[in-house]
Amino acid sequence: MEEQRRLYYLEKMGIQTWVTRTSQSEAIPTVPDQELRSVQATPLTHLDASCGTSSAAGLDELRNVVAACTLCALHQGRTQTVFGTGNPHADWLVVGEAPGFEEDRSGEPFVGRAGQLLTKMLRAINLAREEVFIANILKCRPPDNRDPQPQEIGHCLSYLRQQIDLIQPKIILAMGRIAAQTLLDTHTAIGRLRGREHYYADTRIPVIVTYHPAYLLRSPQQKRKAWEDLQLAVRIRESCE
Repeated sequence: MEEQRRLYYLEKMGIQTWVTRTSQSEAIPTVPDQELRSVQATPLTHLDASCGTSSAAGLDELRNVVAACTLCALHQGRTQTVFGTGNPHADWLVVGEAPGFEEDRSGEPFVGRAGQLLTKMLRAINLAREEVFIANILKCRPPDNRDPQPQEIGHCLSYLRQQIDLIQPKIILAMGRIAAQTLLDTHTAIGRLRGREHYYADTRIPVIVTYHPAYLLRSPQQKRKAWEDLQLAVRIRESCE
């Protein structure tokens, strides 16, 4: 049964699998569909759940602050900010790079094809999107989806740190080079960051690095490595319980 479930979830991620002739006749059970060193800016406000503010209420207040942010020029071209979405009490925090065209229009992170693949990746480890919290390093879309600039990251990092302080996740999944390098304050290549446990800043929150779903759509041969990263994340999360 475990092998059948593994094959099913690999298939959901779009990873080609090979099975022996004897196992080909066994039916797979139906499972329900469910970067950059930078200087951190001084936050406009600091909301901490330890100060009596609930994570949900604190996130709502912070969302309003982010929506009115004009600290960098990105606000001039945005349709709206993309704060993040999901469970305010989530054990898992998924962090990407920045909103794209579709995210800017919808106000939600990870939509479109990359978002669909992220959903499949989460399902592969028995997580629904509603169970996790999904956010980006930047809260506004860079022009033409270019890489974030250091000063832009510097302004937004205080918001991300406050999100982490409020949610208090048990593990952070860094999706892609920029998210990983920013969270870990390093210039190390993503290929050298993945495959091992890191920690976020001065916390003991584990950070696991993997490839961004958009990259996996362009380079599907890397999906098996992403699957290994997800399995590592699950093992680390389970070891903390």
